[in-house]
Amino acid sequence: MTMDTLIFENGRICTRSLAPGIRVYGEKLHTINGDEYREWSPARSKLSAYLTSGGKEMPIRRDSRVLYLGAASGTTASHISDLVPDGVVYCVEFSPRSFRDLVRTCENRKNMVPLLGDATIPDSFAFAVDSIDIVYQDVAQKRQHEILANNMERFSANAGMIAVKSRSEDVTAAPDVIFKQTCNELRSKGLRILDMRLLDPFEKDHAMIVVRK
Repeated sequence: MTMDTLIFENGRICTRSLAPGIRVYGEKLHTINGDEYREWSPARSKLSAYLTSGGKEMPIRRDSRVLYLGAASGTTASHISDLVPDGVVYCVEFSPRSFRDLVRTCENRKNMVPLLGDATIPDSFAFAVDSIDIVYQDVAQKRQHEILANNMERFSANAGMIAVKSRSEDVTAAPDVIFKQTCNELRSKGLRILDMRLLDPFEKDHAMIVVRK
């Protein structure tokens, strides 16, 4: 990750804003070395929680083409937009209500593309997506590993990041068991595990897993 788009300032993670003066979710704005940076709250973003918790594997680069599955209203996606000023973020959301908020977020960001679609059916939005480098997934439902693997295969992505919610897989199983099972399932799909990190205390019963082909 290049340090001009992502910095750590006094213990806080900040991204250099592609839309100066505009807040997406009420985040604090800071001027650092003449540029505006947005404070990236780990309590509002699983990717920020991963980095704040010491996550080291960050495959996103300033020219990356990112497919974001489960973009919701665009909070985390907007920070990824900051990270890829020379790339693009395809933001897929299933809920029409969240999608309306997502569209408003994308209006101020030239590299965010909102797509109303079902992450479990890549062909439902493939018409609008070019080649992809990274799939980032935050979809809370069963067989989360399968959604990631299928989308990586469909769009020829070499890297993936998945925020696994254990309770969405099995509410009765211990979270550590679910995370281990998910890693094994991803390996069975031919993916290498680069990192697996718990997101407590920011996100209870969640883990971020980073993979490559």
